[in-house]
Amino acid sequence: MPPRPTNWRLWGKMAAAGALCCIGGPALVYYVSPTEEELFLKYNPDLQKRSLENRAGKEQNFDDFVGKLKEYSRSDKPIWEAAAIAEKKSRDGKIAEQVKLSEEIEARKKEIRNAGIKPMPGGSL
Repeated sequence: MPPRPTNWRLWGKMAAAGALCCIGGPALVYYVSPTEEELFLKYNPDLQKRSLENRAGKEQNFDDFVGKLKEYSRSDKPIWEAAAIAEKKSRDGKIAEQVKLSEEIEARKKEIRNAGIKPMPGGSL
């Protein structure tokens, strides 16, 4: 039995459909997606004002986040492990600070008791 002839018309249609999906899909998404400026102009005036007021803070938070990621990437460990270690250190530091503050408060209370000064209830003089 001789081999079947190649159906060039079928292969051409398949190539055209593949090119349409692979090139046309992303092009359509790019064409339809609004820019940041268009989205901002669709906000109501209150949201626009609030967004402009908070912009500097958000940029600073993002810069801090990127700086931390750069710091974590210098480590030999994966970023998520370095971030977890840094978070644990900061949490331990905050706990130690709270303990130190509570110890200072207790020391002041003890000093007041030993001095014989009696605090007025309600905090008024």
